[in-house]
Amino acid sequence: MKNKAVLELADVKAVAAAAEAEALANHWAVCIAIVDDGGHLLWLQRLDGTAPVSAHIAPAKARTAALGRRESRTYEEMINGGRMSFLSAPVIDGMLEGGFPILKDGQCIGAIGVSGVKSSEDAQIARAGIAALGL
Repeated sequence: MKNKAVLELADVKAVAAAAEAEALANHWAVCIAIVDDGGHLLWLQRLDGTAPVSAHIAPAKARTAALGRRESRTYEEMINGGRMSFLSAPVIDGMLEGGFPILKDGQCIGAIGVSGVKSSEDAQIARAGIAALGL
């Protein structure tokens, strides 16, 4: 039997704080979602001025990254490349850039999803959040 790291509340708070700091430093209004490795919501934060729809999009991006064990952008690229059938994939509905798995020792322990600004900026915020863990 293998042992696997898990996100603890302190880890989640550190990721969220770093992501929030990146967003605020750039004056970006976003929603930040963090999930466990099964895609279950651990944290949801909507900064002032963020569109309400982002509270649905950010968790979807995070869930997609956790369940797929890859960046949510990967699915967007597949669909844009012509693989339209991927739109029917069950459970994963956040197939947009801005969701990243959180990996420790090659294992997915959770994911972060960000929504509210340009997708590349969402991704920048998410990466800043993960960097807080020093992985």
